[in-house]
Amino acid sequence: MGGMCIVHRMQKLFQRKNRKTQLLRMNGVQKRFFASYMIMVFMMMWCTTPVLAAGDPLAVVDNLSDFIFSLIRAIGLILLGFGVVQIGLSLKSHDPSQRANGFLTLAGGVIITFAKEILDLIMV
Repeated sequence: MGGMCIVHRMQKLFQRKNRKTQLLRMNGVQKRFFASYMIMVFMMMWCTTPVLAAGDPLAVVDNLSDFIFSLIRAIGLILLGFGVVQIGLSLKSHDPSQRANGFLTLAGGVIITFAKEILDLIMV
């Protein structure tokens, strides 16, 4: 009999009390945002593929390291080119401060471009 009392109390607790629910009104931008959000949630939930690791886990770290160093090399080459342009412009305009900045940028670009080789020489 005690169990029936708990069930009855739970039913009374969760009964709806003549409450009217109102729809959430949305304009066009809100509807579009909500639809794109729901599509992204759907894609993250149902369009995932399992990732299975194969082989040596250190190979993944080496590949990531090579990728990061290639990005650093690209940044160094951009700085190297910018330094050459600065030196050329300083020679044209006879500006010694711009020439000094150009040589500093050129030196920094060379160091950043060959950062992996420099670190390999230091580590050996």
